[in-house]
Amino acid sequence: MTITRRAPDDEDVAIDIKFAGICHSDIHTARNEWGRTTYPQVVGHEIAGVVNAVGKNVTKFKVGDHVGIGCMVNSCRQCANCVDGEEQYCTSGLVLTYNSTDPKDGSITQGGYSQYIVVDQAFVLSVPESIPLDKAAPLMCAGITLYSPLNHWNAGPGKRVGIIGFGGLGHMGVKLAKALGSEVTVFSQTNSKKELGLRFGADDYVATSEPDAFSKLSQRFDIIINTVSAKIPLDLYLSCLRRDGTLIQVGAPEDQLQISPSSLYAHRVGVHGSMIGGIAETQKMLDLCGEKQIFPEIETIPASYINEAYERVMKSDVKFRFVIDVSTM
Repeated sequence: MTITRRAPDDEDVAIDIKFAGICHSDIHTARNEWGRTTYPQVVGHEIAGVVNAVGKNVTKFKVGDHVGIGCMVNSCRQCANCVDGEEQYCTSGLVLTYNSTDPKDGSITQGGYSQYIVVDQAFVLSVPESIPLDKAAPLMCAGITLYSPLNHWNAGPGKRVGIIGFGGLGHMGVKLAKALGSEVTVFSQTNSKKELGLRFGADDYVATSEPDAFSKLSQRFDIIINTVSAKIPLDLYLSCLRRDGTLIQVGAPEDQLQISPSSLYAHRVGVHGSMIGGIAETQKMLDLCGEKQIFPEIETIPASYINEAYERVMKSDVKFRFVIDVSTM
């Protein structure tokens, strides 16, 4: 199909999209599984491309720059969260990259499975030249979704971090937590990915299906991040937290989380949620990835393979993120 982008204004950056990552949220939206999709709809919020043109007031970018777009393209910029640089929690005007209303022209925003996009400069990210554009795309969602809680809860030297799940989100959590200086453990159902987990930087790998998996991990971790979008026994993981430790939920299971109150007060542990990061935090993550050469593991596909890719994502049959080569459209 053909879509029409709004004409760039003085604050806008026009971008030729080169690569677009596939996120599970794309599938939910495309299939209207959350019940709020406005059709016709182009999804995709892991976008990497090259600046094609800039408005007269744009100072951050020039033609030819490598840039990225994540999950949001505008916000109210006035609420307390926006003022604090936490635009992802905007309370009165968050504009998502797709399936939102663009305040500049009233249209429904369309995402990155396309060749071209126009975005206000305040929501465009600079991609370091040391990051290949195809590998930059998943950083815009998968990367920042893991970096933000690690950054907020001060992962670093002397901290023990557990990552539940070792897929598109989890493998980035391992790489980022290790780059920040933490001791990292992967929690996965089986040992099938153990070799990869250790290769990507994990210090330990726990197969949770084994009978004694949790017996040696009591009060071991400062931070545990759950990337799994399925029902799992969270009480077992809470028992692995040190006093004042934190379990952070970033996966989006359909069922409600089930936690026993005793799991919380036994060691004064907490359960928190986290989304993506704000623009400044996302840029900080990109700069770190460029400096330390932290890249996602990707499988680049032509646009014609999207339907098959969706089915493989649903079966967790990807190591570890699909990225669409937009030149094939």
